[in-house]
Amino acid sequence: MRKLLYATLAFVVFAPLAHAETPQSLDAELAAVQSAWAVANYETPSGNARVQALETLSRRAEALVKAFPTRPEPLVWQGIVLSTYAGAKGGLGALGLAKQSRAALEAAMKLDPNALQGSAYTSLGTLYYKVPGFPLGFGNKGKAREYLEQALALNPDGIDPNFFYGEFLFEQDEYAPALEHLQKALRAPPRPGREVADSGRRKEIEALIARVQEKTGRAG
Repeated sequence: MRKLLYATLAFVVFAPLAHAETPQSLDAELAAVQSAWAVANYETPSGNARVQALETLSRRAEALVKAFPTRPEPLVWQGIVLSTYAGAKGGLGALGLAKQSRAALEAAMKLDPNALQGSAYTSLGTLYYKVPGFPLGFGNKGKAREYLEQALALNPDGIDPNFFYGEFLFEQDEYAPALEHLQKALRAPPRPGREVADSGRRKEIEALIARVQEKTGRAG
């Protein structure tokens, strides 16, 4: 049973994008990329397996962008995949991937900054606080805060904007508002079809809440 499960997960992540040149349904292909990303990010062991899964998925996302060049949603997901790939890969190659992610997200925003409830704002804000600042990278805490607050303005109850803004605030030692947003993220309504992603994100939220409480001496 375990071998069968692993084989199924591997297929979801590594299966090529069906008819990438002429996909029949944007929504179906976006759902496939979202599902594969969740498997790669939350259910694939860290290290080479995750890096390879995300590398494959980045090509899949690129094919979707090429198939729908006037739609912002594939660009948003390309940016998300590349950002996650950068984090998994680390080292010198990560900055180049982060720059590619930023370019995809900025291109999506030019088409429609509100697409996918402002997910490009969330992802850009996260990039700006996770990437090192000058002279090593393009990280910028001011821009990070601005983008994350714009994401929250568009999706105030969403799990992702509240989590990433809470994480950003935690890293700025702003513990009280960080806890507020993390608790709000934990109360976010489930997203149909995103069960794996929601489950993985909630574990991250709970772990970060515990760290905030440890810093502040506050329990419960």
